[in-house]
Amino acid sequence: MIRKPPSSAVLRLLDANGNRAREGLRVLEDYARFVLDSTPLSESLKSLRHDLAAAIGPVAAQAIVHRDVEHDVGRLLKTPREATRKSVADVVIAAGKRLPEALRALEEYLKTFDSHAATRVEALRYRFYEIEQQVSRTLRPASRFDHVRLYVLITQSACSGDWFAAATQAIAGGADCLQLREKDLCGAELLKRATRLVKLCRQQGVLSIINDRADICLLSGADGVHLGQDDLPAIAARKLLGDEKIIGVSTHHMEQARQAVLDGADYIGAGPVFKSATKPRDISPGIGYLQQVADEISLPGVAIAGITAENVGDVLATGIRRIAVTAAVVGCEDVQGAARRLKKILGRKRPQSHG
Repeated sequence: MIRKPPSSAVLRLLDANGNRAREGLRVLEDYARFVLDSTPLSESLKSLRHDLAAAIGPVAAQAIVHRDVEHDVGRLLKTPREATRKSVADVVIAAGKRLPEALRALEEYLKTFDSHAATRVEALRYRFYEIEQQVSRTLRPASRFDHVRLYVLITQSACSGDWFAAATQAIAGGADCLQLREKDLCGAELLKRATRLVKLCRQQGVLSIINDRADICLLSGADGVHLGQDDLPAIAARKLLGDEKIIGVSTHHMEQARQAVLDGADYIGAGPVFKSATKPRDISPGIGYLQQVADEISLPGVAIAGITAENVGDVLATGIRRIAVTAAVVGCEDVQGAARRLKKILGRKRPQSHG
């Protein structure tokens, strides 16, 4: 329903907020496209941008005539915070907040003369709220996991001796993170072991991760949980564990890796790299998959399966600097020595290319 034509002041306001909304959408779309390499998220934002143009197109064509940059009293009003962005996350968050504000302003002032256009903009605003939630999951804070290089999985059946002794010796050899991986224990015994391992890790200043069980992670006070493709989804685990816990996700191909980023994981397990007696698998993405992860995924990647001191050089050549091992450390008679050898290799600088 068209009512009284808008004033020049209202048209200037609509012009400014239309520009603000389109600019915010472009910033977010480029983040999805070039930083996340996410086709679905890029398509959602592009579609929203085009639908916005269609919703306000007739008004925008009229409003641009009334644009008056020279006499805009707000043009030079800047806060110190607006002049700097500390990170890509800051850029994305700022755009994400600016966009719905602009859409709301468009919606409210359009109501004064074009209720149909206002309704269309309102629908776009609600669509963006859902997209904003998806984007926000990818903006994880700096993770305590970033320093991890040697990640050791603790499974009693794979240990040459007692599991707790193996954990203690792995830490002494330089392990940065231990994962308790016991698939067949009852809940009570798993919690008992997890609580004991968490206490050890906390005393020694290393990270503790629980395989599969977000509930055990929460109850034991572990630093995080590692999830497989058939486990609780990372999005659901985050709701349970909160923002501070580390969430890792096993991935076997790039679609899963990209999804882990969108789901808010803190790191991904990438593999299997080599054949492993600890966990035989039918799939074998190998070194090629590691190279893809190193080239395309912004999250820390952890190479897993069949890695030893003899083949770890092939892993490092891809650019992946983190490995997860079981038998290569806890399966050895000298657990501490095996961990120390791997940690030493991981600490070497990557060879510089002279080509």
